[in-house]
Amino acid sequence: MKLKLHQKEPHLDGDIAITGSKSESNRLLLLQALFGNFKIKNLSNSHDSQVMQKALASKEKTVDIHHAGTAMRFLTAYFAAFEGRETILTGSSRMQERPIGLLVDALRELGADITYQNNEGYAPLLIKGKKLTKSTVSLAANVSSQYISALMMVGASLPDGIEINLIGQITSVPYIEMTRALLTQLGVESSFEGQQIKIKPAGKINVSEMVVESDWSSASYYYSLAALCDTAKLKISSYKKDSLQGDSVLAELYQKLGVKTTFEKHAVLLEKVDQPKPKRVEFDLANSPDIAQTIAVTCYGLGIACDLYGLHTLKIKETDRLEALKAELTKLGAHISVTDKSLHLEGSTNFQSDVTIKTYQDHRMAMAFAPFALRASILFEDAEVVNKSYPDFWEDLHTLGFKINEV
Repeated sequence: MKLKLHQKEPHLDGDIAITGSKSESNRLLLLQALFGNFKIKNLSNSHDSQVMQKALASKEKTVDIHHAGTAMRFLTAYFAAFEGRETILTGSSRMQERPIGLLVDALRELGADITYQNNEGYAPLLIKGKKLTKSTVSLAANVSSQYISALMMVGASLPDGIEINLIGQITSVPYIEMTRALLTQLGVESSFEGQQIKIKPAGKINVSEMVVESDWSSASYYYSLAALCDTAKLKISSYKKDSLQGDSVLAELYQKLGVKTTFEKHAVLLEKVDQPKPKRVEFDLANSPDIAQTIAVTCYGLGIACDLYGLHTLKIKETDRLEALKAELTKLGAHISVTDKSLHLEGSTNFQSDVTIKTYQDHRMAMAFAPFALRASILFEDAEVVNKSYPDFWEDLHTLGFKINEV
């Protein structure tokens, strides 16, 4: 499906309810499968979470998680510890290009029986579930925090828990802390000191209900809209000030881009404020890389130069997001360069109109570029890719007054 988002007058006012966090939802779905006994409220309606639910409920030998990277990491660990079950875990062609070797090596260190069906280090995987009796493992920590979270959650189901020794700089610490916090809410004891994480074995789970906070990554697109408007008063829900999600740093970062954040009960009010624009901003996004695309597009739309660092994990996402950003922003008229872990954009207002954005099977490419319609009309290939994390995205933009046509 190809959509055209027409240029809109730069004024926004409205209320938007955003689905539950995909990151929290997928962790809780795995923990529910491991320990049961609790219900989940405000579960994400994202495609990734639907895939996760379907995979956990499947009785088939082959489980296909399509593009869902979180599901691939979490389920690799889950099925490895599922005693007596044999599973072939596979995904899309892109998923079969995304490395999984570090996690497989760590699980093998715990005693798991996992073999590669095609290419060494990549899905599809043949996983023969067995009782994992070892409890100590070492893992490189600078690639994906999802490997670590997968080990933490499954580790809580092991007889002696798990001790994870991390090697090198630790990536996306807030996501590790999110996993710890959810385990704590379920009564599982843990510690995270220096380069070592210890998870004690779970006892009886006495929690009857867990509530998922709405997704802060999805909120980023409304921060971008507010920043690119002349006037904005947007209320988005449901959020809390003491969020477990690393992307809640949006409230702080977007102050520099002219957006004021006010927490009101379970909602966040975004308002455009009149303040001098900086000529250049510099952000380290090592703990919140998923908002890099949104920030880059916001800065280009504002005519602000930016330097974004800590982006080394973006090369192994749904696409190589750094190269994809460079290609699509260049089409819009931007002067941009990237390295393997940073992005550098020069300030410019040489905006090109009616450009077609390629989405690369990546939901965030579509949603991050959508706010640019406040500067120029823009088109999107494969617009339905937003279903991965935010199926209602285009409909919600329509309620805010955007004109959207299928072409």
